[in-house]
Amino acid sequence: MGSVRSTEPTSVSEVAEGLGEADYLADEGLATAVFLAMKLARPLLLEGEPGVGKTETARALATWTGAELIRLQCYEGIDVAQAVYEWDYSRQLLHLRTAEATGAATLQTDGALEDEMYSERFLIKRPLLEAISATQGPPPVLLIDEVDRADDEFEAFLLEILSDYAITVPEVGRFVATTPPRVIITSNRTRDVHDALKRRCLYHWVEHPDFEREVSIICRRAPQVSERLATQVAAAVAAFRELGLYKPPGVAESIDWSLALGRLGAAELNPEITQASLGAVLKYREDQQRVADHGIDMLIQQATARAV
Repeated sequence: MGSVRSTEPTSVSEVAEGLGEADYLADEGLATAVFLAMKLARPLLLEGEPGVGKTETARALATWTGAELIRLQCYEGIDVAQAVYEWDYSRQLLHLRTAEATGAATLQTDGALEDEMYSERFLIKRPLLEAISATQGPPPVLLIDEVDRADDEFEAFLLEILSDYAITVPEVGRFVATTPPRVIITSNRTRDVHDALKRRCLYHWVEHPDFEREVSIICRRAPQVSERLATQVAAAVAAFRELGLYKPPGVAESIDWSLALGRLGAAELNPEITQASLGAVLKYREDQQRVADHGIDMLIQQATARAV
């Protein structure tokens, strides 16, 4: 966790520099979106292809601001127990048995014992409640990851919480954020997020980085590889993205491939080491076959020429 910031950023360039300190090289559009989300205290909805750095934006923001990163991974069927809170039934049962064994249960009314069992000490706070009830340090960064995987009912529930940053637990009471968390919501756009949620948020579409920025990202995140190899990797990945693959590689795969090549001791790309390490960048057999059919030798020649 980074050092705690005492003031809000005053410019977009300050945000870009801060994210850069956390090893995230944001373009001007994304830095502007993060700056406005911080200044306006609004959730930021990031959409884009998988692997372009949406989740990393939240991690970098938390590192830069010295805040806790609280992540809610969405999936089909997610409900209140996974997202907001649930009761620690095993501790409640142990408490009840202890009360019965010591005779404390006989000295209390049924209502008093029940109130004690459903007090905050037995409440398990899941990500949404944890972010809202945080009271120490800078505002936490709440990452609601892949919201497009959740169903419509959960999205409506999420919208209600983000409207006033408050959650009511019937047995305990109402939790209201003293300072709203900084909220980053990501979507791979497997389905459209409802307009009501989009209206609540600022919005930014995260593109694949341009060639020069991808080279800089690889050099930053895989410092053990040479700039020449990083340039070749970025050029090869750019060529892969133009082949109509089932799952075009993102910058995350560029970094993974660079790290793998570094571990293999590669100084530059060649057909043999490219073929052997394709699993680090292309995660579907059909995509690997399409690259092979296109001609690995030709792709390597193109990447090498661009790296000169």
